[in-house]
Amino acid sequence: MYLKKQNKNNAPYWAWHIFPYLIGITILGVLLPYSKHRGLWSILIVKSIYLQWFFYIGLSFPYVKKIFKTVFNKNEKLKNIQLWQLSLYLGVVVIWLAYYTASYTSYIVGALSFSFVIYLVVLLLVFRTSKNSTFFEEKVRYEGKKLDNDLLAEIEQKLSLITEKELYLNPQLTLAETAKELNVSPHVLSQVINEKFNKSFNVFINELRIESAKRFLLSNKNFTIEGVGYESGFNSKSSFFTVFKKMTGQTPAEYQKNQGL
Repeated sequence: MYLKKQNKNNAPYWAWHIFPYLIGITILGVLLPYSKHRGLWSILIVKSIYLQWFFYIGLSFPYVKKIFKTVFNKNEKLKNIQLWQLSLYLGVVVIWLAYYTASYTSYIVGALSFSFVIYLVVLLLVFRTSKNSTFFEEKVRYEGKKLDNDLLAEIEQKLSLITEKELYLNPQLTLAETAKELNVSPHVLSQVINEKFNKSFNVFINELRIESAKRFLLSNKNFTIEGVGYESGFNSKSSFFTVFKKMTGQTPAEYQKNQGL
């Protein structure tokens, strides 16, 4: 992951990390074969390998730190590519821990951990093939640069369809479904919302739902507060109360009371 990031600006950069290591291990294997120098390998070489392994795990962490934050953010959803990257990173960490602590447990733990991670990767690949052919295709061609003004204006105009068609009332609405409805790519739609409103897709949709909830709360219809949440596109009472309180600073009941109702 760390090497991939560096490779973006300097194509052969990864080679300076990979090839010297491969060459060094090959030379050691020839000059100091494990069968004849088990003590040296166990005490020095293997521990050096574990140390280098840990070093690259540390270097890779900044690139998954944002993904970890997304996991604990209720207003954001993990992208498929982020799920893949997080699974690989955690898998490598698990394998490293298993082998590093093998002297206290058993090397079979490392082998089992490796098998588990491989099994997980295979499952993700199967999921990609059978359920979502664009699993890794996050449309990053616009990443890091401003969108064309004409394209930006066109998509901004299409955003009104979300309100006109009341797409936000669907509690299962996703970025991909909305993008399909508007006939744009998910990545571009997300970027437009981020650039124009400085917010994520989920926050954007939840704000529309809260505005709908306010209208219901001020109407003369006999909805319970819980019913207002469901009518406004929330899939649970708790999520409605949490988002409403976060965005307005009041509970739905307090808002209704403060409006003189």
